[in-house]
Amino acid sequence: MSTTTELATKRAAARAGGGDKRIAAQHAKGKLTARERLDILLDQDSFEELDMFVEHDCVDFGMAEQKIPGDGVVTGSGTINGRLVFVFSQDFTVFGGSLSAAHARKICKVMDMAMKVGAPIIGLNDSGGARIQEGVASLGGYADVFQRNVLASGVIPQLSLIMGPCAGGAVYSPAMTDFIFMVKDSSYMFVTGPDVVKTVTNEVVTQEALGGAITHTTKTSVADNAFENDIETLLAARDFIDFLPASNRDGVPERPTADDWDRQEDSLDTLIPASANQPYDMHELIRKVVDEADFFETQPAHAANIITGFGRIEGRTVGFVANQPMVLAGVLDINASKKAARFVRFCDAFDIPIVTFVDVPGFLPGTSQELGGIIKHGAKLLFAYGEATVPKITVITRKAYGGAYDVMASKHLRGDLNYAWPTAEIAVMGAKGAVEIIFRGKTPEEIAERTAEYEARFANPFVAASKGFIDEVIQPHSTRRRIALGLRKLRGKQLENPWKKHDNIPL
Repeated sequence: MSTTTELATKRAAARAGGGDKRIAAQHAKGKLTARERLDILLDQDSFEELDMFVEHDCVDFGMAEQKIPGDGVVTGSGTINGRLVFVFSQDFTVFGGSLSAAHARKICKVMDMAMKVGAPIIGLNDSGGARIQEGVASLGGYADVFQRNVLASGVIPQLSLIMGPCAGGAVYSPAMTDFIFMVKDSSYMFVTGPDVVKTVTNEVVTQEALGGAITHTTKTSVADNAFENDIETLLAARDFIDFLPASNRDGVPERPTADDWDRQEDSLDTLIPASANQPYDMHELIRKVVDEADFFETQPAHAANIITGFGRIEGRTVGFVANQPMVLAGVLDINASKKAARFVRFCDAFDIPIVTFVDVPGFLPGTSQELGGIIKHGAKLLFAYGEATVPKITVITRKAYGGAYDVMASKHLRGDLNYAWPTAEIAVMGAKGAVEIIFRGKTPEEIAERTAEYEARFANPFVAASKGFIDEVIQPHSTRRRIALGLRKLRGKQLENPWKKHDNIPL
């Protein structure tokens, strides 16, 4: 056989994975194969594979006779819209995508290369877990991957796409990456599956309820976004990676935009309802401020009282954090604090400027919040904003009450530009509550009179502006222009925190 023919034969064997029967079974579940997924994720013909011929070296339990080139994971690099990324895609048709020592070495190799050159790493997870025949060698392989996740954190973006089973030790690698996308009805993540749960605790639970995409994007916040099928998930990942810098050494990506930086948005002048208790949708403000109304929201189904996600201003990526008056009146609670804190720290790690829209009546009261540790969890968001050295622009649209005013990227936490709309109310608390404390025991008439007085005195942005806590009171219609100018101005910002090995954030 000629060497050319031999190469072609070997390549064909590697590309065949677990064979036609197993590929058909994968398709029957509504899932794509490892290679089909990479064809959608990466630009056409850009994938360059590494380690195609790697095989496991296990001789126990008859494994010496069962060898498939590639050993259950496809690894290499390619481009997304012309920008370099490194990828690994687990192949469920080969030994159920289970992780062997050789499989782990392949993943570690592309992770090391991604770190060396400064490019994102995207993992497509579809695996039955550790390869039991290899015993502790496969556990060692997992730990090697974990260690690389830790070292890569804050250096290169790490994205995990869960596209099938992900259980046991396997879940901890995605858990340490920056963002996790899941596929509805065909992917799940849990440390112990339904059978073990039933044996140990007698609870009967389905895979979907225990670790499905809906569970993890609504209740647990383990995953960021859930999509209908493999194709939607992969296309969303392409869009998403476009917002992120290649590494912490690179600036944010820029893309051309036809959206004028000084576009005036008159409809924002009537966004805030006349009644202080009436909600409005903060998404509308974000979409009207960003380029071409293009906003990629993270964790939309979890802690919806705060909005986090990426948009662009003048073609450059910006991270947005905004209280959402439509949900729980936009209060901060445990889940909202954790969600926003992690997002702020991601932006800070990768030099992505942060724009914060504030309409917050305070922290959520109640025993479940206090006993759940709202003090420590609320402090995470406070810490994240205070620690961040990236450009920070804050716009108070309506309420900014109490400690929550401080936490939401206030001037006191080194906010660079803090703006307020004329409708802003910056105070320790709402007028009625404040008056009832200050004038305890007065008649209802006096209370009403004092409330009106308090409102006139404090339900506006000018007291804070007179102290320099607000840089400028701006018209809502000029919000995009002000943010664009501010970000332009802050591009050369330099600010360093005191030297430390690392901080001790209240985890």
